Amino acid sequence: MLYVFKSAATADLRMTQAHGEGVLRALGREPAPQGIVLPEQVPAALAALDAAILGEEAAFAALEDAARAEDRPLPTRPAVMLRQRAWPLRQALERAAAAGKPLVWGV
Repeated sequence: MLYVFKSAATADLRMTQAHGEGVLRALGREPAPQGIVLPEQVPAALAALDAAILGEEAAFAALEDAARAEDRPLPTRPAVMLRQRAWPLRQALERAAAAGKPLVWGV
């Protein structure tokens, strides 16, 4: 399944199911085939996303610190972290909110 995020204020944004669901969870939303983020919901969604990004980065830093403390090889950073994966959706949400338009998917 593909998630296609749409808004009258932005171009369509496509994500695979796994990545779309991960970003929706980071936004504080339950993954669902259809959904909407209203302009007034964007600040809370972005705050949740920022918290998820910081949490992921802190967890990885803790893994690195533990590896250093135990004199083990450092863990490999994922090729794409949440910060990069969510960036296009973050921009779409900001633009949609600025235009007073919702962001929808599955419609």
